[in-house]
Amino acid sequence: MKKKKNSFDSYSKKPLKDEVRKAMNRYFTQLDQKNIPIDVYQLVLKEVEPPLLESVMKFCNGNQSKAAKVLGINRTTLRTKLNKYNIN
Repeated sequence: MKKKKNSFDSYSKKPLKDEVRKAMNRYFTQLDQKNIPIDVYQLVLKEVEPPLLESVMKFCNGNQSKAAKVLGINRTTLRTKLNKYNIN
């Protein structure tokens, strides 16, 4: 039997998805109803990915291999993203 992989949310007291839901509700509440946003998915990724990478790198004391494992991505992909956002 395969051991079930724990997600980050299984370790935290407040599920991350709840915090994201609150943030998105605030975002949509503040919008002018005449101007409907487009490409919100890319907007969210552009806003969330850099601080996510920075936080994980800090948590892993700059160890890219460990950070890639924490993020669940390939180390090469992590390096590409770090370079994209100029994160050392």
